[in-house]
Amino acid sequence: MLWVKAFHIVFVVSWFAGLFYLPRIFVNLAMVPADSRAERERLLLMAGKLYRFITPLGVLAIALGLWLWFGFGFAGGWLHAKTALVIVLAGYHLWCGKLLAEFTGGRSTRTHVWFRFFNEVPVLVLVAICILAVVKPF
Repeated sequence: MLWVKAFHIVFVVSWFAGLFYLPRIFVNLAMVPADSRAERERLLLMAGKLYRFITPLGVLAIALGLWLWFGFGFAGGWLHAKTALVIVLAGYHLWCGKLLAEFTGGRSTRTHVWFRFFNEVPVLVLVAICILAVVKPF
């Protein structure tokens, strides 16, 4: 089970790295001038590749987390709260995919300021999950 836990941590860290960077690309996309087609296309290419790269990382992180859950059992309020936050994070990931599709289709209407705030969500989730997993407050 230690191998499972080690790879779970590796995939979680990798998934979070992508979720930290993808919305940052969205900030840049929202700031691209209308006449800068090459810059927009380059950022869309980067965002698309990153989203396709982090999706399997997230799936593997969740799958290994479930393996740990079934191996050790699902006990403690902290684990219920952590599971709820993982569900929120998966929803955030899917929302990023929707936002990417809006950018790709030229339908994004949000400002770079909105994306700057949106970019902070995974940071807050990470802090909460780490506290729950290490401190196990309840």
